[in-house]
Amino acid sequence: MRRLTIAFVFTPLLAACEGEAPPPATPLADVYLVPDTEVAKGLIPPGSTLETVLLEQGLSADLVHGVIDAARTVFDPRRLRSLQPFLLERSLDGALRLFEYEIDASSFLRVGPTPGGADGLRAEVVPIPSTLVHDSVSGAIDESTPSLFESIGSAGEQPELAIAMAQVFSGEIDFNSELQPGDRYTVAFERFEREGRPSSYGAITAAEFRNDGRIIRGIRFTPAGREPGYYDEQGRSLRRFFLRSPLKFEPRVTSRFSAGRMHPVLRQRRAHQGVDYGAPHGAEVVSVASGRVLSATFDGANGRMVRIRHGSGYVSQYLHLSAFAPGMRAGAAVAQGQTIGRVGATGLATGPHLHYGLQKNGAFVNPLREHRNMPPGEPVPSSDLTAFAVARDRARAVFGEMAGTPSDADFAQ
Repeated sequence: MRRLTIAFVFTPLLAACEGEAPPPATPLADVYLVPDTEVAKGLIPPGSTLETVLLEQGLSADLVHGVIDAARTVFDPRRLRSLQPFLLERSLDGALRLFEYEIDASSFLRVGPTPGGADGLRAEVVPIPSTLVHDSVSGAIDESTPSLFESIGSAGEQPELAIAMAQVFSGEIDFNSELQPGDRYTVAFERFEREGRPSSYGAITAAEFRNDGRIIRGIRFTPAGREPGYYDEQGRSLRRFFLRSPLKFEPRVTSRFSAGRMHPVLRQRRAHQGVDYGAPHGAEVVSVASGRVLSATFDGANGRMVRIRHGSGYVSQYLHLSAFAPGMRAGAAVAQGQTIGRVGATGLATGPHLHYGLQKNGAFVNPLREHRNMPPGEPVPSSDLTAFAVARDRARAVFGEMAGTPSDADFAQ
């Protein structure tokens, strides 16, 4: 809020002429100026478009279309991502002063009035100056922090780091059922210190999780001609054919695979051929493996449902979605971890949740059991082992600094 202090000094002409001292000046009270703009900050809600976000902030339909038209000259509004920061400043009469949307860690979209007083709006993509730093943090699972989210938060980091770490170990640890009090972890990662904005995360470079007596380590490495991946200290891939979970956070199993479960809506005992995960409405649902979409349909029982065919005779299905991700249609290719929809309560559902089913050669199987038996991905090629050893030794130094220098036997586990 702006504040203007005004002081008036009055010197009587007669008193000055007569040589009398003028009375002392008395300043008036501060005058507070009423702000002439309103500023709103927030995160893009899941499932929103640029149009819905701007309309919800009170802009007129004509002005919203003007912002979108201007944005299209430098940015595709269909690329709007949920949970990204935005800022909107407008005058009290509804005119747009400024709109900013953070596209990614390195740039943001800015839309505002055309400079020089001309009518219309101008958009530009502005780079965010940043400095790359390497950081690391350690934490534990205990009574006060029983989940990875809570533990990472207590260490002063953001949920995005917990999500990224869970993805590194997604083929090795079920973060819903396998965490134990006393589990510990160390994670080394890139952090971008950004000028005028909160810092953001880059890639995790190495991570260690000590879970129920076992030690799992992941080292980021890029073999020649391949995408970056995470490997154990022997160069074996941590990636499995299937992810442990179709959700990007630590899901809560609310109903397991069963031959005879009481249906919560129909009140009949019937087979439950999948796993139900309790999750907030709008949470992202991802494909557990690469494949092709068989169908993206809607019906009264399953609600919005996506079915995906994978290799080795597997078909995964995702029910009760609130929305499909763009491009979800029969024949579309999907990558492991790609968002395919969002959690909802469509069809026969008592509340927001995801029903995840898995078929093998046409028969439903228990997803939790099947995931544990999945083979690992391809190891580091023998031609890259020398380069991989450099990355492994660098990771060992980080783990030693954070938790005391481990023995060779410790690393051999």
